[in-house]
Amino acid sequence: MSDPTPVPAVAAADDLSLPEARVLGCLIEKELATPEYYPLTLNALVNACNQKNNRDPVLALTARDVEIALEGLRRRRLAGLFAGADARVPKFKQTIDLVYPMETADRVVLCELLLRGPQTSGELRNHGERMFPLPDVPTVEDTLARLAGRPAGPLVVKLARQPGQKEARWAQLLTGEPALESPVVEPAVSGANAEARSPLAVKVTVALPPEAEARFAALEAEVARLRGEVAALRQALGA
Repeated sequence: MSDPTPVPAVAAADDLSLPEARVLGCLIEKELATPEYYPLTLNALVNACNQKNNRDPVLALTARDVEIALEGLRRRRLAGLFAGADARVPKFKQTIDLVYPMETADRVVLCELLLRGPQTSGELRNHGERMFPLPDVPTVEDTLARLAGRPAGPLVVKLARQPGQKEARWAQLLTGEPALESPVVEPAVSGANAEARSPLAVKVTVALPPEAEARFAALEAEVARLRGEVAALRQALGA
């Protein structure tokens, strides 16, 4: 199967694109989780971006995709080239503190939101423990409050709790305002009317980002091509 259509690497205004967010998240993650392999070569960074674990969504970025993303991050001073004396090949590191100075716990929480998308404070604690100790959920909530209340502008936002969710989730703002699901609206009822009310059917529409729509379209085209090849092969074999 051929590679999926490359994900667009250019974002509007100062918002990070999906590849840029993934590259930045991976650089932060690897510095804290596996410092012995950090800074990262281009090949190691491509592999980190395309991991199937600890990633949502799972991507299939090419080396060129990652190079373009790195260039965008370098223009924003969020990543740079490592110039160590023993570096035989180019290596890359994150420099987010040059633009957004923050504590390590803050960087861990932001990293998890970049790599996995919106999460609850409990999920952030569980997922971030592999990089840095997060003693309890209140600690994470304090961290989120710092990131949301930065004088220079928030880096995270608390999303409205959706039906079926026990807790509200948080999202990062480096890629812009998150796309929100349409809320389910129910009529206000009380007393006996509450017991007798009938379910209210509400259609919920989820807006996918352009990157996801492009990937779905590429995958559908690839599946159609493979089906055609299989049909031709079966015909040639007389099956």
